Amino acid sequence: MMQRPATDKALLLIVDDTPANLEFMDELLATDYRVKVAPSGARALKLAHADPQPDLILLDIMMPDMDGLEVCRQLKADPATAHIPVIFLTARTDPTDEAFGLAIGAVDYILKPVSPPIVHARVRTQLALKAAADFLRDRNSYLEQEVQRRTEEAQRRADDARIAQEMTMIALASIAETRDNETGNHILRTQHYVRALALQARQHPRFAAELSDEQINLLFRAAPLHDIGKVGIPDRILLKPGKLTPEEFEIMKRHTTLGFAAIERTQLRVGQHAPVLDVAGEIALSHQEKWDGTGYPHGLAGDAIPLSARLMAVADVYDALISRRVYKPAFSHARALEIMAEGRGSHFDPDLLDAFVLIQQEFAEIAARYAETDADLEHLAHKMEAFGRA
Repeated sequence: MMQRPATDKALLLIVDDTPANLEFMDELLATDYRVKVAPSGARALKLAHADPQPDLILLDIMMPDMDGLEVCRQLKADPATAHIPVIFLTARTDPTDEAFGLAIGAVDYILKPVSPPIVHARVRTQLALKAAADFLRDRNSYLEQEVQRRTEEAQRRADDARIAQEMTMIALASIAETRDNETGNHILRTQHYVRALALQARQHPRFAAELSDEQINLLFRAAPLHDIGKVGIPDRILLKPGKLTPEEFEIMKRHTTLGFAAIERTQLRVGQHAPVLDVAGEIALSHQEKWDGTGYPHGLAGDAIPLSARLMAVADVYDALISRRVYKPAFSHARALEIMAEGRGSHFDPDLLDAFVLIQQEFAEIAARYAETDADLEHLAHKMEAFGRA
């Protein structure tokens, strides 16, 4: 991905009917970004269509004449502005307001009075996600032109697109990891667990038809995005070192739907559905479902849960059990096996759990190959310490 020149800062549009709020946000962000302000929804729509268009819109909800929700609806309904990410700034605290705002197309929701570090972090995250989506869209357009002009190079261009897509997906996964309480090696381990489990599972008649070489390759490439939705979870919950309260856990559960929505938005911006992102969306949405229907977000049970998500459930839980975190010790491989066996037929698809037991040693070898170093864990501890100071 081409880097933005140092002098070409991202352009932010701040929309608020209160002059003091506009002045505060302008001062907060002007050092790192170019900033335009709009005191009304109508003015915001004009600036969103002007050249250059904003890279990100920070939008107040409660405004006279045209509120922020209506502004967002009109932005997302217009192909010329639908790609611009919108972050709501609001004093409303009702979770239904937040859910509605995300449903109509906003990518994030920041409560007033705003915290400057949170504003900067959320803006950086959404600009990075937009850059990745823009890259995919631009790459797709480039490939279409090349197919028309030089059909003899079609295979080479397809390979370029695949590599670019994988790089973008790893970049997206890394964005989530930088905010999470896990290290990047979790992404590598779960990716390899899923492939190993799928190769074993396809020997079972239930799964043979679904687990072709091509499908297993898609699973391997899609797995890193299973927790991409965590970019939308507040730091106070995502980085909390202790047990979550019931209310906090309800918010944490949203990472599944947020992840699915982010992947779907990426596909809309690209302009077509990519098989690997379809699989990534399945995994992101359903990897916390349980075989007996007690999981989330939709309480699916049995074969109603996509196979990709059932595979990831085994991989994700195993890695969580054997990994040391700042809030828990690592369980031994043997203890992890005992715990997972208790979930056979309740948490896990029984046939997939049996396949896991058959290749448990391979899981242990993957865990050892991609184990966290002392530097990884020190970095994680520093991140959590920094959160505690925030």
